[in-house]
Amino acid sequence: MTIRMLRSLLCGSVIFLFSCSTQKKIDGIAKTNVLDNESLKTAHIGISVFDPSANQYLYNHQGEKYFVPASNTKLFSLYAGMKYLGDSLTGIRFIEKDTAIFLLPAGDPTLLHADFKKQPVIDFLKATKKNIYVVDFNWDEQALGLGWSWDDYNDDYMVERSALPVYGNIIKWVEEKQKQEQKNNFEPSPFIYSIPEVNWKVKFTTGNMQPGFFVKRRKDENVFDITQGNETYKAQDVPFVTNGLASAIELLKDTIGKEILITKRLPGTGQPSYKIKSSHIGGMNMETGPPADDEMRIIHSQLADSLFVPMMYRSDNFFAEQTLLMASNEKLGVMNDQKIIDTLLKTDLKELPQTPYWADGSGLSRFNLFSPNDFTWLLNKMKNEFGMERMKRILPTGGRGTLRSYYKSDNNYIFAKTGSLTGVICLSGYLYTVKGKLLIFSVLVNNHNTNSGTIRKAVEGFLLALHKKY
Repeated sequence: MTIRMLRSLLCGSVIFLFSCSTQKKIDGIAKTNVLDNESLKTAHIGISVFDPSANQYLYNHQGEKYFVPASNTKLFSLYAGMKYLGDSLTGIRFIEKDTAIFLLPAGDPTLLHADFKKQPVIDFLKATKKNIYVVDFNWDEQALGLGWSWDDYNDDYMVERSALPVYGNIIKWVEEKQKQEQKNNFEPSPFIYSIPEVNWKVKFTTGNMQPGFFVKRRKDENVFDITQGNETYKAQDVPFVTNGLASAIELLKDTIGKEILITKRLPGTGQPSYKIKSSHIGGMNMETGPPADDEMRIIHSQLADSLFVPMMYRSDNFFAEQTLLMASNEKLGVMNDQKIIDTLLKTDLKELPQTPYWADGSGLSRFNLFSPNDFTWLLNKMKNEFGMERMKRILPTGGRGTLRSYYKSDNNYIFAKTGSLTGVICLSGYLYTVKGKLLIFSVLVNNHNTNSGTIRKAVEGFLLALHKKY
């Protein structure tokens, strides 16, 4: 045996012993905090810890097994958005003719959304003197996602998806007591209104079934049954039925004060094919001169990260769904979950450790199945492609967003995405140790039958110990 061979053997032995020691050390931390926790005895648990600097797993406990990831799925939608939506969101595409403007929706969820005060698309539509048409051919999806629970349709976390979202596809109903003169006295009287104002059917009930103000939409139509309450002020967000483009057009017409018509094809074409010209309106440069017949202009609405940050911080299902659909539109020219998912899994994500079953953009679907190793692999890829500083800006840290009640003792050492459904608690992200080393982790807990807070505390204990001891 040569000296070189001996050195290689010794080096390999040291690395092997170090890896075994690290694995054993982390296993002890995992058992103390999670695996041997009495509250988690009947749960299914997967843990993956990856060291990006060494490009190796430090610890795996069922890291290759499949789990329902809940809102950890949003990390995959975030990747699609960061990869294909650019720095600024496409608010609308349009082509101009002599007397008309033809709009091609891009799925942008920020249009007239309360979170976004600047509205370049609305400013543009208000300013034009031309007739307005919306072209309806690039939507190839259902309003509700695959595997969503149908009886959650009235809840604000299950908003319908659409090609042209407006006001977040939500109606905010408000009950507010206002003083009205009755027999020379001012007495509080209920006043109920909606934001935006709508002309849809409203029916009032006496409140036998609900203790306070409550709005229930009919399942398949924009008819709202309202129970009046005794609160001084109470508001409820209720998703509306999008009816394709119909509801959006109705609300848009009222907002801009102009007629808007729907058409199935672009002017001068029989097919939805066009060349995109990136022209910017709304605080950016607008290209001068009329576009050619086969060219479209783009109105950019918001900076992309201004969408991604609230999507991650409050785990916004609607933003995540529309992000995946927008990425589909930019990449494939059509809005369809399955098409963009299949494309991503065959291209950008083809090297995932385990091929997932990916059903939707938000994680509302229990059809989603991913492994912990899938998440650590994806997070490492995102760090490499988009930079760690940007990832730290987008993902919430301890004491903020969905982590506001946890990881507060030593802030800014964890940046992660939460996930929760009944019986499901998940957390995947980046962790800095006290020595400044970056680790990537994923902890997926399925089929627990205890308080969610207990599970979150157990996971927090594991990651805090990893932060301090590794």
